Amino acid sequence: MLQFITHPNDKYSIPEEVQMVLEGGCKWIQLRMKDASDEEFRETALEIIPMCQENEAFLVFDDRVELAMELSVHGVHLGKNDMNPLLARETMGASAIIGCTANTAEDILKFKGWDVDYVGLGPFRYTTTKSNLSPIIGIDGYEKIVKEVREADILLPIVAIGGITIDDVEPLMKTGINGIAMSGAIINAPDPVAYTAEVLKRLKR
Repeated sequence: MLQFITHPNDKYSIPEEVQMVLEGGCKWIQLRMKDASDEEFRETALEIIPMCQENEAFLVFDDRVELAMELSVHGVHLGKNDMNPLLARETMGASAIIGCTANTAEDILKFKGWDVDYVGLGPFRYTTTKSNLSPIIGIDGYEKIVKEVREADILLPIVAIGGITIDDVEPLMKTGINGIAMSGAIINAPDPVAYTAEVLKRLKR
């Protein structure tokens, strides 16, 4: 399971990024435009929604619950300072995908019994795509957190995030996580389409 998170950069527009990762076989996109106005966000979303539909890919918005509902996308990813996931579930209904951010085992234990679909756990290592970074987790950290969470009988899918590159995929998957999220490593690759395809190949190993 690979989630691609869009990130504004000088090389490509966000629709170009999305087009490339879809071509590479990615089926799960998170549209993240932290500093954009709702209007800018809506414009970009309207460009990428048809692409995702054509490729049968899931599309979630970073926060922006109202826009996600207005544009009928699959769901949202909620950071710690975004809408409460329980309120988002109430607002969006049973079929929406709702993902949450976590940095520690305690964060995930808090979601026990909550109707959330996955947790984005990170950061794996230092990343420039996010400001106000939490302490980095590393491979050992993922192993410990996954063990603690599973022992507490929480089966919530865990997606690793934060500075992950292609060479981290296999070591990370061995920790017991369920998927990875990537942004910079794909966009900055010489050939983002081929890079995406290779990441997916390694995820299947």
